[in-house]
Amino acid sequence: MEKEFRKLKLMSPTSAEATVVRNYIDWFLSLPWNYCTRDKLDLKQAEKILDEDHYGLREVKDRILEYLAVQGLVKKIKGPILCFVGPPGGGKTSLAKSIARCMARRFVRLSLEGSGTRRRSGATGGPTWAPCRERSSSP
Repeated sequence: MEKEFRKLKLMSPTSAEATVVRNYIDWFLSLPWNYCTRDKLDLKQAEKILDEDHYGLREVKDRILEYLAVQGLVKKIKGPILCFVGPPGGGKTSLAKSIARCMARRFVRLSLEGSGTRRRSGATGGPTWAPCRERSSSP
């Protein structure tokens, strides 16, 4: 965040990039950093939800349940993430929504288009989805 403040300080206040940086700083500061929620990690319920929402996909659902089981044992936020890759209409979003439902989290769609290495390479990124803790300090 300090880097963003330094960058903003050096920019002309009327530049388009200054507006983007200001909006990012405003958004970042508006996050409820001191509010936490608890995940609900009932594996039997999670399996039931995944089976209700998705026909087939046994390997994918088993991997999701394995991930949730490990998260329940480790009890830490840092660690590997699930990454769904595939063509449009393949069920990536609905899987993410089901995972959010399994963990009693609100589903939020975040667009990371044009960020990171894709931005430098000139390619555009697609949308990214995340089951998140509503009003939580940890995404």
